[in-house]
Amino acid sequence: MTRMFATIAALLLVGVAIFNGTPQANSQTGPGWIQLFDGKTMDGWTPSNDNVNWRVEDGALVADKSKGKGGNHLVSKNSYKDHEIYAEFWTSDDANSGIFVRCDPKQIGAKTCYEVNIFDTRPDPSYGTGSIVYFTEVSPMPKAGGKWNTFEITAKGRHITVSLNGKQTATLHNGLFEQGHFTLQYGTGVVKFRKVAVKPL
Repeated sequence: MTRMFATIAALLLVGVAIFNGTPQANSQTGPGWIQLFDGKTMDGWTPSNDNVNWRVEDGALVADKSKGKGGNHLVSKNSYKDHEIYAEFWTSDDANSGIFVRCDPKQIGAKTCYEVNIFDTRPDPSYGTGSIVYFTEVSPMPKAGGKWNTFEITAKGRHITVSLNGKQTATLHNGLFEQGHFTLQYGTGVVKFRKVAVKPL
């Protein structure tokens, strides 16, 4: 009887995961993980400028409009060296977004940070969704638009890995940027993040 109830409970958990449409990550709520978004406020983040209409909507960080050039970043309050990042995100098919790792908040860019890209329509798809722009190409490029996805990013010393929806898309051995903040980017389209967690290593 106990085994039957355990089986039913496990099936219910799988059903909930499928219903939510979010691929399950290895771990993001265990010991050491710090949740950076409470679903209600933007208190865990500092906007890089006031060009973009970031707000909290239906339990997610949402942006869909920019009044300036160059987009915007939500910057983590703390700086990190060795760490893991877990994020759930949704973008429109035409969106340009990403997570920038080990950044100087005063100089955020693909050549001053490691940019883990979300850009299904990038003219050069080798540095599109799932890549580390200018460092590690992705082929074939996965598509993220129109559905909830997960990113798992690990930066440990000179080794950086990226997994999209549980599948590794990029790995890099590089020591150009050793420590810094990480950011959530808005470039174009509709961008949503509903869970962001970090685990210092």
